[in-house]
Amino acid sequence: MQRAGQTKKRRFITGFSGLRTIGVLGVILYHLNPNIFRGGYLGVPIFLALAGYLIADQVMRELRSTGHFRLRRFYGRRLKKIYPTLIVMLFATSTYIVLFQRNLLANLHKIVAANLLNYYNWWQIFNGQSYFERFANNESPFTHMWTLSIENQFYIFGPLLIILLFHLFKNNRKWLFNTALLISVISGLLMAILYQPHVDPSRLYYGTDTRLFSIFLGVALAFVWPTDRLRGKVGNRDRWTLDVAGLIGIAGMLWLIFTLDAQNSWTYRGGMFLFTLFTVLAIAVIAHPGADWNRIMSNPFFDWVGSRSYGLYVYQFPVMIFFESKFPDVANHPILYPVIEVVLIVAISEVSYRWIEKPIGQFDFRRIGEWFSDLFHGNTPQEWITRTVSAIVALIMVGGSVAVVQGAQTNPDAADKSELAQKIKANAKANDKRSKSQLAAIKKANEEKKKAAQNKSLSESLSKSQSAAEESRAKEHPVNQDLEKYGLTQVQLQRAQQLPITAFGDSVMIDGQPLLTRIFPKIYIQANVGQQMVNTIDSVKNLSAQGAMADVVLVGLGTNGPFTMDQLDQFMQAVGQNRRVYWINARVPTRQWQGQVNSTLADAAKRYANLHIIDWFAYANPHNDWFWNDQVHPNNTGSPYYATFVAKEVLNGEKNAQQVPEKK
Repeated sequence: MQRAGQTKKRRFITGFSGLRTIGVLGVILYHLNPNIFRGGYLGVPIFLALAGYLIADQVMRELRSTGHFRLRRFYGRRLKKIYPTLIVMLFATSTYIVLFQRNLLANLHKIVAANLLNYYNWWQIFNGQSYFERFANNESPFTHMWTLSIENQFYIFGPLLIILLFHLFKNNRKWLFNTALLISVISGLLMAILYQPHVDPSRLYYGTDTRLFSIFLGVALAFVWPTDRLRGKVGNRDRWTLDVAGLIGIAGMLWLIFTLDAQNSWTYRGGMFLFTLFTVLAIAVIAHPGADWNRIMSNPFFDWVGSRSYGLYVYQFPVMIFFESKFPDVANHPILYPVIEVVLIVAISEVSYRWIEKPIGQFDFRRIGEWFSDLFHGNTPQEWITRTVSAIVALIMVGGSVAVVQGAQTNPDAADKSELAQKIKANAKANDKRSKSQLAAIKKANEEKKKAAQNKSLSESLSKSQSAAEESRAKEHPVNQDLEKYGLTQVQLQRAQQLPITAFGDSVMIDGQPLLTRIFPKIYIQANVGQQMVNTIDSVKNLSAQGAMADVVLVGLGTNGPFTMDQLDQFMQAVGQNRRVYWINARVPTRQWQGQVNSTLADAAKRYANLHIIDWFAYANPHNDWFWNDQVHPNNTGSPYYATFVAKEVLNGEKNAQQVPEKK
């Protein structure tokens, strides 16, 4: 493409509001319904790539024109744009916490400081904060703020690096581009290398080092595609080429937004990088005045959302967390509650934009004395509005300050780490210790079973002798007698002692792990906080290939998100038709996918003869007192009901299976 000479005034590219709209709506809709908008979290790379492109373009434009860049002016503008909304959100949220949700007080002073000083993403990493677990850890209304820390880190250090590279390479665009591209590739490779299957990927999700590729792909584009040197008039062939490239970029972005799951291994091994490439392609075409995509991505709706995207992003999580804590029956209102949440987010963001972000962004702080004087004088409607807003902000600052002080005085070991979170952590650690030996035991049992199967009479003899031994032990050496009151017979409890099981689950299963392993000592549990179907299928395939999967498979998935029938088909095919699968359905009233998960399981049970649904939902739903405050994990009262109900269903199912003759 041809480029015209450099222009004096920077061209405002309205189409970028369209990209910001896709980004912020994607993130909000992902947080509201991750099943439909599975890749909505990819809105973040859109913001990062745009930041990289626009900042690098601004710095390079001034360097080419004057030979230097006005850092003080740049930092002043960034402060005026970012900090007013940030400070008000932090202190307003803190005020709400100290008044209505004091369980979130601990570490609040550290969280506020980390956000103000732009290292919150690293604070989350070093303090083990998960982006994906939404139940056990008193979910923070600040979880999403890691993004802003990374952006601000770039705003601080990015211009300095670009100035250094400009002078080092003497404005050689090839070297500048290659350097930015190299940084991007190293960052993308680091994300891929550090990714570990079956491990919470939050470290990669939050890390500046593993997110730099989104920013520096935008920077690389700015080095070779400066906005002031893009020619407005191009030939028809060039125009069509640009428009087709834009279509590929936008279509690729939308494809991944609807398909790329946040816990899929491909997401971290090239998926996010590919999405950023699509985004950078879209940025390049929208920025070009000779293409049609700037006009396509410009309309009043995109302009409105794009101009308020910052406020919409920062206020979304506090609104969702606080609303859902007061109205936890989200599953019963899968449409109404999200609509209310969106209305609240939009309303608060609009107020913030009109009375905080826009006025302060345009304010001349040299007139601060005059402003204070006018604040207490004058009776025009506008002056009264300003006075009212100022009073509200002052109250927010006072309330937030009280919350921060009280947060510093709150013991994090007592408040920040709930009993449930500590229990899950301890259970997971205990489960990890026994996993290796249990896996080996199941593998050995499978080998012995193969040998026994070759001798039918021996197999039948072993089965009869085992049954007789169970009845004998039930009389002479009873076990777990305290669980008989929950409906398990002593013979069942004896049978459970010898039953190998392979189990896959999430934090609910980890919560029930102590009693499950007591009832079934030969159970192997592979369960992780935040576990979902999408990252379990490969585990099933691996265990099956190793010959280390028992004939009885227990599954407890669906708490952290729904799954499609296609995914369930893949799971069942990986398990195989000769194994019996017992699937605990979901009791998660705080999430809209509860009904969808249970409906999918019910339909699947009609398709697979070896799939048996353990209807935990119907059994436990009338008993809110069985659960911790999240209404998802069984508490100390509910845990025995959970474990014994699961055990009864499995043991009854196995008894029935033994009575049905095998098909030849």
